[in-house]
Amino acid sequence: MPSVADNLFRALADPTRRAIFEHLSRDGEQTVHALTCRAGVSQPAVSKHLGVLKRAKLVRHRHEGRETHYRAQPDALAPMVDWLDQYGAFWRERFDQLENLLNRMDK
Repeated sequence: MPSVADNLFRALADPTRRAIFEHLSRDGEQTVHALTCRAGVSQPAVSKHLGVLKRAKLVRHRHEGRETHYRAQPDALAPMVDWLDQYGAFWRERFDQLENLLNRMDK
């Protein structure tokens, strides 16, 4: 079973989905029609991308009449940030060890 971080990475691996998520994060709630106008792909494709983002909990939607409005959920990135922090700490430690080794070799 994929982890939450796996779903986030998979959802954001596609450049169109990343652009949709970034657009919603930057500009706020948008209709599917407005997102389609900016995405450069068809409305069914935008709807599929939004479905993937929704399953990853990166967007939420609400209905108003015949329109569906989507908004970003940036807090859903927390598992990805945690994962990146773990690897950041790993590499910082490795670079510190390398620096210590190089300093000892210089003496």
